[in-house]
Amino acid sequence: MSHTTLSRFLIEQQRKQGTIPPELRFLIETIARTCKAISHSVHKGALSGVLGEAGTGNVQGEAQKKLDVIANDVLLEANEWGGSLAAMASEEMDLPHLIPGEYPKGEYLLLFDPLDGSSNIDVNISVGTIFSVLRCPEGVTQPTEADFLQPGSRQVAAGYTVYGPQTMLVLTFGNGVHGFTLDRENGSFVLTHPDMHVPEATKEFAINMSNMRHWEAPVQRYVGELLAGTTGPRGKDFNMRWVASMVAEVHRIITRGGIFMYPKDARDPSKAGKLRLMYEGNPMAFIIEQAGGAATNGHQRILDIQPTKLHERVAVFLGSKEEVELVTRYHAQ
Repeated sequence: MSHTTLSRFLIEQQRKQGTIPPELRFLIETIARTCKAISHSVHKGALSGVLGEAGTGNVQGEAQKKLDVIANDVLLEANEWGGSLAAMASEEMDLPHLIPGEYPKGEYLLLFDPLDGSSNIDVNISVGTIFSVLRCPEGVTQPTEADFLQPGSRQVAAGYTVYGPQTMLVLTFGNGVHGFTLDRENGSFVLTHPDMHVPEATKEFAINMSNMRHWEAPVQRYVGELLAGTTGPRGKDFNMRWVASMVAEVHRIITRGGIFMYPKDARDPSKAGKLRLMYEGNPMAFIIEQAGGAATNGHQRILDIQPTKLHERVAVFLGSKEEVELVTRYHAQ
């Protein structure tokens, strides 16, 4: 097995491809170190008193877990001083977080969901961190919300860390997807899953079936065909999975195929979906596409969407290309 550490991998990519500038490499190494710290807190759980509600709400009005707040603070503090960033934005915060004046500023913008799937923390099911890196527009020294509103196709890097039985970091810089497993004994992320690919065909789907009555007709049609199995138009049986943690769902799909769906529904017609475009939709779509899969909002490629606000929501259909193209075609009909 390869014993290529994350640092060695990044340096070798920089030498071979010239695609990872030193400033970006330092940023990714800082994020990885921070995710190790979050992993430690997640795995200590009740032993370190980090479970349960924080007693606060985030910008979306959702109750925050203690670990939501801890992970958010750790990511902000770790990435303030390194000189790679001009500003940060978090799913847990209303406005962008500017780099304090005493620190040098860099050319990148970092967006993150500090702890995705945090409703699973107290029941010991996989959670994760999702991040996206954009270039700060040229000449901008005090970024505002408008500077973050770039389509996902302009991401220079994206990744997620899944805190499960193993802690894994999955990364893309736009030239493939690579997975690293945390070796707890020496504290390093080690390359264990080079060139990850989503299988094109699948027999698994992930969706919250309890919302079925609220879905639009194309989603009802598509899922109905999956449920019909060998007796239906698809001619094969499908298994359903639902973890309620996007990181865990995407990691399963990138490992063995499948489709993940979080569609728009009729309960709040003013919202385009439940997931956040900038913190979840864009980075995961970038990763899935780089692994040979597809990601749409039912009508268009997620990476082509022009954001209009920092906490914009989006419907998500991502995973094995064959399935994503079919459900997207149903929306067009």
